[in-house]
This record gives sequence, structure tokens and C-alpha cells, in this order.
Amino acid sequence: MKQYLGIAFLLLWTVLRAQPELPLKTDSFRPLEHWADKALATHLNREVSAHPEWSSLVQDKKMAIGLVDLRDPEKPRFASVNGNHMMYAASLPKIAILLAVMDAIDKKEITESGDIRRDMRLMISKSDNQASTRLIDLLGYEKIEAVMTDPRYVLYDESKGGGLWVGKRYGSGGGTNREPLKNLSHAATASQVCRFYYLMAYGQLIDPRRSSQMLQIMEKPELHHKFVNTLTVIAPGARIFRKSGSWRTYHSDSALVWGTSRDRRYILVALIDDPEGERIARDLVRPMESVLKRTTATR
Repeated sequence: MKQYLGIAFLLLWTVLRAQPELPLKTDSFRPLEHWADKALATHLNREVSAHPEWSSLVQDKKMAIGLVDLRDPEKPRFASVNGNHMMYAASLPKIAILLAVMDAIDKKEITESGDIRRDMRLMISKSDNQASTRLIDLLGYEKIEAVMTDPRYVLYDESKGGGLWVGKRYGSGGGTNREPLKNLSHAATASQVCRFYYLMAYGQLIDPRRSSQMLQIMEKPELHHKFVNTLTVIAPGARIFRKSGSWRTYHSDSALVWGTSRDRRYILVALIDDPEGERIARDLVRPMESVLKRTTATR
């Protein structure tokens, strides 16, 4: 029995050792747009068209999807539907606050503390509005805007439809700094959210150490709706790094899914303006995984 247990442990250790670590390391890092993949885009559009509800929302610019295939870290693949269409995204843009706080800590503009670390985790894992507002007040809107428009990241780009933006506290009171294109207070595009996760996954948000810290904060979400509702059923062993948002008819979700095998490694983003958005997000996961399984890279 001990011999069999030893062999089993050795096999498990070998498999785990072969798993690439996050953040990923590669000599072939390129901007996300470089990895735009025609086959993936074709299958993504076909899948959307096969669901009349989704197709209608996409045509009305009330739904956007972003998908990044990370099964081969040396050759990721990217596709989107309405990828550069900016929408109100409720709490999802809190990831912009997370990056801005980390940037301020790294530049010694603020001093890291236990309270700040707790607020970052509460803001991401439980979407706590009070924690988010405390961090907004600590940073100021100009700092968040500066990080989102930083040429290193370009997470908000007027020439590409906008992107991630936080210009209002998640609570009452205070001034505002709404984004210039649509006057939105909490905004996102599917493509720019994909870019955020992509940069973080490859250690490009500030540097690998800070990216790793952000990954730790975003892992193990404590709200189990939308994508997570489905993922906990179909991939109970997968690591999930996630931020979502909901307000009235606006429902958004985003996740980096890192499965125990390379067959389930991807970034998925959805922005939806529909009363049934939470259900639609839940229903989206399986078809998007099917899209990935049906495609091979073609550029």
C-alpha cells in the first residue's frame, strides 16, 4: 500500500510541478491585441448567434463579451463581441481602485497598512462599498484616472471606446469625476477588463510581485453568483480570480479561471444591461468553454 501511495504522490507532484505558476513567465509577451484570433472570434460570434436572447442584446449594444484563451501561455488567443463598447459596470471597476492603490503603495505615495490590505480584500471579495469608498477617498479621482490612462496599461483609452473608470464614490456624498465619452461614473469595456486580467496574469501590472499580490486579493471570491455559481459546479477544483458588479439592470462579471488541467485556463468578461443579467452570466460559462474547446489558433 505504501508503495502505491508513494507512486500516486510522485505522479501528483510531477503534475503540479508541470503547472505554470501565476504570474506567468514568457519571453514572447505582446499586447493583448497582438493575440486577436480569427477562429476564436468566429466561434464566439456563432455561439452568440445561436442564442436569440444574447444575439438581441448584442445587436442592441446591451451585452459585451471578452474571452482570452490561456491554455498555451506562449500563444494566448483573444476575441470579443462589442469589446470596445463601454457600459456602466457597477462594482466591476473596483479593480481599477485595486491597481491604483497598489501603484500608490509601490511609488510610496501612501503607506501600506493592515487597514488598507483589509479594505482591498473586502472591496474585491465581498464588493464592500464602504471599503471601496475609503480607498477612493485615500487616493483621489485624479490618481485613479492617471493609472487607468498610464501608457504602460492604457486601461482607459478614448480612441478605443474608453474602458475602466471610477469617478464616483460607492456611497453618498463627495464630488465626481465622470469619464469624458459617456459621462459614466463606473465604467468598463470588455476588452479593457480582459487587458487588466491579461496584464495581471503575466505579471505586467506594476511588476510580477505586485501582480502576485493582486492575484492573491482577487482569488477565492466570497460572492457566489453569476460566473462563480456555474464554475463551482463544473470546475470545483479551479482557481478563480474574480470581480463582478450589479446595479438595477446592469450586471457585469469578470474572471481569470485557472483549472487543474490546461484545458480550463481562460479569462472571461461579460457586461450586460438586462433585468435577467445575473442568469445570463451564469448561463454564459459553459458555452464559452465550448467555444474554447472547438477552436485552434489561426492568425
